Amino acid sequence: MIRIWIGLYTQNEMTTLPNQDIDTIFAYHQATKHHFSRFADGPGQLDWATQPDPFRRYGGTPLAAPLIKLAHVRPGDEPPYPAGFQIGHVPPAPLDFAGVSRLFFDSLALSAWKQYGGERWALRVNPSSGNLHPTEGYLICGPVSGLIETPMVAHYAPREHALEVRATFPHDMWQALTSDLPPGAILAGLTSIHWREAWKYGQRAYRYCQHDVGHALAAISIAAAGLGWQAHLLDGLSTDQVAVLLGVADQAGPETEHGDCIVAILPHGTDLAGFQNLPDLSPEIAESFRHLARQGRPNRLSARHVAWEWIGAAAVATRKPVTQVAVNHASSLTFHVSRLTFDSSDQQLSSHARSLRRIIHQRRSAQQMDGHTAMARESLYAILARTMPGQGRAPFAALPWEPHVHLALFVHRVTGLDPGLYLLARDPAQTDALRAALKPEFAWETPAACPPGLPFYRLQTGDATSAARRISCGQEIAADGCFSLGMIAEFARPLAEQGAWMYPRLFWECGMIGQVLYLEAEAAGLRGTGIGCFFDDAMHALLGLNDTRYQSLYHFTVGGPEEDRRLTTLPAYDGVAG
Repeated sequence: MIRIWIGLYTQNEMTTLPNQDIDTIFAYHQATKHHFSRFADGPGQLDWATQPDPFRRYGGTPLAAPLIKLAHVRPGDEPPYPAGFQIGHVPPAPLDFAGVSRLFFDSLALSAWKQYGGERWALRVNPSSGNLHPTEGYLICGPVSGLIETPMVAHYAPREHALEVRATFPHDMWQALTSDLPPGAILAGLTSIHWREAWKYGQRAYRYCQHDVGHALAAISIAAAGLGWQAHLLDGLSTDQVAVLLGVADQAGPETEHGDCIVAILPHGTDLAGFQNLPDLSPEIAESFRHLARQGRPNRLSARHVAWEWIGAAAVATRKPVTQVAVNHASSLTFHVSRLTFDSSDQQLSSHARSLRRIIHQRRSAQQMDGHTAMARESLYAILARTMPGQGRAPFAALPWEPHVHLALFVHRVTGLDPGLYLLARDPAQTDALRAALKPEFAWETPAACPPGLPFYRLQTGDATSAARRISCGQEIAADGCFSLGMIAEFARPLAEQGAWMYPRLFWECGMIGQVLYLEAEAAGLRGTGIGCFFDDAMHALLGLNDTRYQSLYHFTVGGPEEDRRLTTLPAYDGVAG
């Protein structure tokens, strides 16, 4: 079954496919595309009796994981909103109990509760497909003032805003683990429980889990920047090493936490130059973490499960070996967009929107758009500029690879811009390759008043609402906003050059862009939402893509929201105002 899609590859692609894992991931991607004639395999209807518990806890007796309650650091006026995207914009906060509390409060905590009738559900700072939250957060640290006196591995419990101490370990292990990192570093880790998404979305759920990793990576990076800290993905580690360090390597079954990544958090404004990744872990260090005495057992999330074989195949195929981290060319890019692009938009923010942390905590996903709100083209340009990678630009400076994802926009209601199809080349060096891959009749014109250096092009003028709606599985929300977009990722080359393990990382990059769009929409007085249901190849056909050099991986929409007044909003934590 895994190899039946081989005829979809071009001859050139076939010569670069290195192993069966590449075959598997191309096959998974093809099998999980939605088509006009059929959707990717899914449950069809939801079995509410098996809905997964949205909160993982490590309880059990007699060795329940001890709980360290973190501080609820209320959002204030500082730091200003732009600080979340400019590394080094604010003086570094101390690495102590309050700093760690705020890092998690501003990245992975609850943001509110919603209530309708007798039903109540939580919203979180980090967005998630279907609000299902497959992503779990971890902290690995040495002694931290006011938090703990000995090194530990801890799981973050968002409902309690607390750390569950899974294990403590000796100082010499911490020193060996972080010997090649700048002094004072701590480590944040992410895992995914694929079942949480598969319960609703079936085979396509593996894609959505990776979007959510990207959302969380961006949330952590932006929260760190707001503290005057830096976040860097330690992508030299293998998947097995990540699982061992986070203490999930021995899990099995449908509710397994799959180790995704570990991020170094540098709290003293130290650059990571020369410290691109943790050293290859020696067998001794790896084994010492493997055999730590773990406290607590994972709670059961569902009474029963459905097996989705493609998800397991994709997870196995994308297991990463130890690698040398490639140079991130984006980190050295000089982005020449005029500072006025940011300054003018920031000056137009309302007083409450000038606070980074207030925007983070008020962010919501739009459920529907009103179909009439418009935005100014200058605001659109500012939003697009925020999604550009570059040196010192959070959250994308956290990634060690060159940018692979570009934005194809359906512009609907932007004052000063003609409706139509547009493209942002997030890596300007790929502009020629994109022009060669897309339809030859596209205009590639720079739109009016576009800031110098922003690689944004008008491809085709005309009403794009019908196309946006049809491609997004008929969803009105794609047509009723100010604009919607598809994230077009360079696909075949990075997989061929790096391996199948780059596949989830392409989705991580998309999720990071999505988190920036969420916050930018909120700051502009609008609202955004990710769109996971779209007809993949219909989007490709619209653009003229006829092979796998580029693939559409994530869609998004921004506009004026229509609020559901039947819902009641409650504070995230008792006695703590957002």
